Amino acid sequence: MSDSFFIDQTFDKIDFTLNQLPKGEYENCIFRNCDLSDYNLSDFKFNECEFVDCNLSLAQLHGTVFRDVKFKECKMLGLQFENCNDFGLAFTFAQCQLNHSSFFQLKIRKTVFKECQLREIYFSEADLSFATFADCDLSLSNFYQTVLEKADFRTAQNYSIDPENNRIKGAKFSLSGISGLLYKYQIKIEE
Repeated sequence: MSDSFFIDQTFDKIDFTLNQLPKGEYENCIFRNCDLSDYNLSDFKFNECEFVDCNLSLAQLHGTVFRDVKFKECKMLGLQFENCNDFGLAFTFAQCQLNHSSFFQLKIRKTVFKECQLREIYFSEADLSFATFADCDLSLSNFYQTVLEKADFRTAQNYSIDPENNRIKGAKFSLSGISGLLYKYQIKIEE
């Protein structure tokens, strides 16, 4: 049986924990106010789709394709993005809760995170060159051997990034956030 193909469709206010989302390829589709929490999205393909005010918490993402996908105001707790198909992987996040998720070893250059909760995120060994973290809360997020070259942290808060264990050449930080680069030295910085 072949997978279904959907193009230019809108899925609005559907609880997919009760109504099954057909496995297949979705192109230029909009998912609005949908519940996909704990859903098995393995091997689904999403191309140029938009998820608005959806719950995708704990969804399974083995082999899932996200190409130029926009997430806005979504609850996305505990997602293992490193299980996605990494070919063409590209997404943006605005006003999303991504706490306890993982981007381990992913090459997601130029990714935009805008006004997101990124608490306790695992960014280790990922390539986040040119990424933007605009007005994001990065409390307890893990950066280890992460490529952050030319990334923008100027309006991000609560990050702890060790310059000795991450590549940060050309990254942008605000003066008020500089303590996030010096935390391991346990020094006090005052204005």
